[in-house]
Amino acid sequence: MLETILPVILAYLVGAIPFGLIVARLAGVRNLRDVGSGNIGATNVWRAAGPTAAAWVFAGDIGKGFFAVMMAGYFHTQFEVALLSYDLFLVVCAVMAVLGHIFPVYIGFKGGKGASTGLGVMLILLPVPTLIAVAAFLVVVAATRFVSLASIVGAVTLFAVVAAQRYLMAVDIAPVYFYLTLVMAVLIVLTHRQNIARLVRGTESRFVLSSRSNKAGDHV
Repeated sequence: MLETILPVILAYLVGAIPFGLIVARLAGVRNLRDVGSGNIGATNVWRAAGPTAAAWVFAGDIGKGFFAVMMAGYFHTQFEVALLSYDLFLVVCAVMAVLGHIFPVYIGFKGGKGASTGLGVMLILLPVPTLIAVAAFLVVVAATRFVSLASIVGAVTLFAVVAAQRYLMAVDIAPVYFYLTLVMAVLIVLTHRQNIARLVRGTESRFVLSSRSNKAGDHV
């Protein structure tokens, strides 16, 4: 039992590490919550501390997803995790890492929006569909400069690609991964609901390379 519960808890605790707050503080930003939208994601760190700090946050948040999946695979291989199949165990730990990022216990359960950590887990679990989703993300960013919209499109694209592979192309994909992409798409949409409202109203800010020019609209 312990070999099943421990990795799940560890995945959440690692996912909950607030790299945005940590890196921003190291870069001289006393309280990232007081800057821009107050979000702890890489976009707000870019605004507060510049692109280098944002890159470190982005890498850390993706790395949390990588760690959760790799750790789950190690535990399932090295110990007898009888309660869950291999694929399901990986997915459970992956979801816990993303939930940790969104609801981090260390800072009052108010975290980021899950996109970067979700990208980390998906790059390992479903690399090809995820790269297609990343391509869709980049196209939307280039065309609109709405990072929030691109994040939503990327998550929905991932779900659509996996659904098409499994049910239209007869690709051998475990059902649990199909449901994972559905859950991830729903989570990304829900965490971006304020962005969606601003997009509808026409008040969502566009992302530009200058950190001083970025307004609200964090996505990670």
